[in-house]
Amino acid sequence: MTNETKTWLITGASSGLGRALAEVALEAGEQVIGTARRVDRFAGLEARYGDRFLAVEHDVRDTAGAAAVVQQALEVFGRVDVLVNNAGTGQVGAAEEITDTALRAMLEQHLFGPAAYVRAVLPHLRGRRSGAIVQMSSQGGRMSFPAVGSYSAGKFALEGWSEALAGEVAPFGIRVLIVEPSRFRTAFNAADVLETAQRSSIYDEVIGAVRVNMAEADGRQEGDPARAARVIRDMLEHPDAPLRLPLGAEAVRNLTRVYRGALDDVEKWAAVSESADYPGMAPAVRAF
Repeated sequence: MTNETKTWLITGASSGLGRALAEVALEAGEQVIGTARRVDRFAGLEARYGDRFLAVEHDVRDTAGAAAVVQQALEVFGRVDVLVNNAGTGQVGAAEEITDTALRAMLEQHLFGPAAYVRAVLPHLRGRRSGAIVQMSSQGGRMSFPAVGSYSAGKFALEGWSEALAGEVAPFGIRVLIVEPSRFRTAFNAADVLETAQRSSIYDEVIGAVRVNMAEADGRQEGDPARAARVIRDMLEHPDAPLRLPLGAEAVRNLTRVYRGALDDVEKWAAVSESADYPGMAPAVRAF
C-alpha cells in the first residue's frame, strides 16, 4: 500500500461491515465504489461524500457483470487499491433441508462472485504491482456446526481459494487478507435477511436451539461494525499482517479451540495416518 489517496471497491457496501468499511474509508478522505442490489440505499453516502463515492447496482451472483463494475471504477477514479469481497447472506438449515438451489446460492455469493471480482481487478493490480484483496469470510469459514453447513460451505471454499490466491499474487506486490468475523451488530441475523430452509420437524431436537439462537442474536451481537472496519483498514498497513484475521473475541475463542482440537487429533492419530504409506519411502518433495 502507498500513502496516495486510496480507492476501495466494496461489494455489498450498503449495509453491515461493508457499509462500515465504506464509511471508515470515506471519513479518511479516500474514495469508494460501493455495490449493492439496490443503489437507493446509498443516498446518505452520496449526499455526504459527493463524487468521492460511486454507487453501482450489482448483484454479486451476476459474475458476468463484475468486469463492468471494475471497468467503471477505473474510468471514474483511475485506480483500485483495495477490493473488498463482502456481499453475501447467511443461511440456516440442516443438510437434508437445504435444496441444491439454496446450496448453490451460498457458493454463488461467497465463492463465484468474489472470484469474478478478483479476476476482473487483478490485471490492474498486477500492472501497478500493488494493492490488497480483502475476503470477508467468517469464523464459520474455519469451523462449522449443525444448521449452518451450507453457509460454511461457501466460506470454507472462499478461504481455500483465497489461500492459494495469496501465494499466486504475492510476487506482484498484492496482499490478501481473509477476515473471519464472529457476530457483529449488523442485519445479518434479521428475520428478513437471514435465509432459512423449509423446516422439518425431524431435526427440531438437533438444530432447534441453533435456529432460535440465530434469530435471537439480532440486535444483540457483541461486535461493533465501526471498530471492526477500523481494524481491517489499519491491518492493511501492517507489513506483517496475517493471512487470516479472526475478528471479535468470540472468533478468537472459537478458532483457538478448533485449531487446538484439530492439532490434537492429528498428533493422536499420526502413527495410524503414517502407516498408509509404502514402507521406507523418503518424505515427499513438493513445490510449495
